[in-house]
Amino acid sequence: MGARLAAPHERPALPLPAGSPLELAHSPLVRTSQTAAAIARACVVAPNLRPDAGFLEIGQGEWEGLHRDEIAERYPDILATWRRRPTEGWAPGGESLADVAARVRPSLTALLGSLAEGRPPGTRDRAQVAGYDEPVSEHPWSILVGHDGIFKVSLLTLFDLPLDRFWMWTMDLCSISVIEFRGGQPVVRAFNLTDHLGPMLDEDTVAAQEARSRSGAL
Repeated sequence: MGARLAAPHERPALPLPAGSPLELAHSPLVRTSQTAAAIARACVVAPNLRPDAGFLEIGQGEWEGLHRDEIAERYPDILATWRRRPTEGWAPGGESLADVAARVRPSLTALLGSLAEGRPPGTRDRAQVAGYDEPVSEHPWSILVGHDGIFKVSLLTLFDLPLDRFWMWTMDLCSISVIEFRGGQPVVRAFNLTDHLGPMLDEDTVAAQEARSRSGAL
């Protein structure tokens, strides 16, 4: 993923601006910190690494460390509510989606504010259809390394969608999504891209992925 983001305009090009990212914000957890460091090492000009606790994964309280089958056995009603109506039920002692959104929102504001600082506002008075030999843009961009649950809440926040739409998004490990802002309006330019992971899919990697799928993630 680091190599892909370090050369975004090699074919097939990612819809990213020219130049190096302004900063790389990431969850302070070990796995995201290590991923962020790997991306930074791959970049020609290393971006500023900035851990942000607002992007920590959703706290799962009493469910932390339990296999999903064990959770289903101990908390069947709560788990069913979480999967069907996620704003009404969550892990005992964990964070509600409203709690998560409350801490994600200022972190998103800071991330976007650094991109806009000292620059003129954008405009929506431009061609809105991509793919017609549009030139590579030159505005700044940044990278966020986080977690599936946090990306779900972040996208709902950016697009002003209700939190009960939480399960409408899903992202693979080390996938790439690109959100562009046009005059303050978010636009999905790419979502859950995984082509860069293709060379890793040898027999050993497939076996590891199968083992991970049995690990009990909710």
